[in-house]
Amino acid sequence: MFAYKTLSGWIIESGGVCYKLPENVWDNWMSASQTVPDPSTIATLYEKIDLPDEHHWIAPIEQQEIWACGVTYFRSREGRREESEKSGAADFYTKVYEAERPEIFFKANPSRIRSHREKVRIRKDSFWNVPEPELTLVVNAAGAIIGYTIGNDMSSRSIEGENPLYLPQAKVYDGSASIGPRIWLLSSPIPASTAISLEILRDDQQVFQGDTTLQQMKRSLNELVSYVYKECSFFNGCFIMTGTGIVPPKSFTLQSEDVIEIAIHGIGKLINTVE
Repeated sequence: MFAYKTLSGWIIESGGVCYKLPENVWDNWMSASQTVPDPSTIATLYEKIDLPDEHHWIAPIEQQEIWACGVTYFRSREGRREESEKSGAADFYTKVYEAERPEIFFKANPSRIRSHREKVRIRKDSFWNVPEPELTLVVNAAGAIIGYTIGNDMSSRSIEGENPLYLPQAKVYDGSASIGPRIWLLSSPIPASTAISLEILRDDQQVFQGDTTLQQMKRSLNELVSYVYKECSFFNGCFIMTGTGIVPPKSFTLQSEDVIEIAIHGIGKLINTVE
């Protein structure tokens, strides 16, 4: 099943047919006061409705915070080492990659998030900026993964590379994240073979392409959830970006009007233009 948030409310797609969710049902799923129903029962519970075109879709989130995980792929470790060579902090990324405790940080509240087809931003005080394509977990208040979406964790590499303590400035700002276009509701774990790809277009020409799979991730999804939830309560649930395995080379930086296309097999494609 898939969940869409539209200008007129939440819609569930099951078996190619769409149904309108009554008010508060999605919130109940996220608060864990209700369980997500089996797809076979959806038709008996909710009213059929036509799915609006994608220009009526908005970011599939309510009041949840977005948290993020870093250095969960070997390629991410190497990319972070590259950007921090001059500051002498490269070894920190090797250590966190190998450590029992993962890197976890707060990424965004809903007001800073952009949706499918909206514009994301790069910081004016950063000269080296990249998107980070990430599987994003939709986790209810009880810490159970109820779905998956696509996330773009925009990153100011020049700022974090100058000093790892600048990570909040490199990661948290208006328009620094996008999610969507929909949520894949799964009662079983997402396959480890799931492919993730990133394509960046400039003046309709491809300037970067990369891909990876979840098999390349060092840590398990449940492990990441357990650390985010270890000493934090999320009464309305939480979204967790799980890190990136695709890092453009040192010679690449985003420019205004670049088009970022992130695809995750089974979920779809998230498209954003740089402001």
